[in-house]
Amino acid sequence: MLDFLRSFLLLLTSILVPNKNEPIVPQNFYLTPTVIESNSLPDRHLIQTTFIPQAPEKKWDQPWQDACEEAALLTLHFYYQPEAYRADTLVADYQKIFDFESTQSWTHDVNLEQMAQISKKMWQYQTKIIDNPTLDELKQSLSQNIPIIVPANGKTLYKENKHFKNGGPYYHNLVILGYDDAKKQFIVHDVGTQFGAYFSYSYTTLLASIHDFPASGQKEDINQGRPRVLLLLK
Repeated sequence: MLDFLRSFLLLLTSILVPNKNEPIVPQNFYLTPTVIESNSLPDRHLIQTTFIPQAPEKKWDQPWQDACEEAALLTLHFYYQPEAYRADTLVADYQKIFDFESTQSWTHDVNLEQMAQISKKMWQYQTKIIDNPTLDELKQSLSQNIPIIVPANGKTLYKENKHFKNGGPYYHNLVILGYDDAKKQFIVHDVGTQFGAYFSYSYTTLLASIHDFPASGQKEDINQGRPRVLLLLK
């Protein structure tokens, strides 16, 4: 009964009080009661937060062509500090990150260690990098309402996301917000396309895609990058 009332109230709220800054989550996610599995984790969980597009002005020249890392960072920053988000200052928020990266003499492509530095120095977040993350480790963080930044081989993701152009980017970043064991899917904000809000990838495809930017500095070597993910902690 409580699950039904919760679902009804969420649906009613989404209809009567729409948030123009945040995509509406498909309400059927909440219609099935949550089950606690043998590993003590719920069988489904979803974090709701504003979708931050990689190219907010729909321009795809540099630096926007390679701004997925910054978009992923801003997605988490505005999740933890929603009062800081304003659509009319989003480009300026990006520019602050670009300026910081310039002071470090970094290229357009930054790895997880560099993203962690940005988070610490610009916003004072604690950070945690998980090497060789397992499905249960990812679900554990998500069930505690901790979103996850994932560096990935976009060409692997392209198998399930045809909104990418040219077969998908070699190096890409996105944010995992939830999971659904019944469908064996992660739910993400894929910042790289306009259709990326609450997009779903199968467990198999997303886990196989996880690779940090390769040490060689060449995007084409993405599968040589270490499988790792980044958490920002308040």
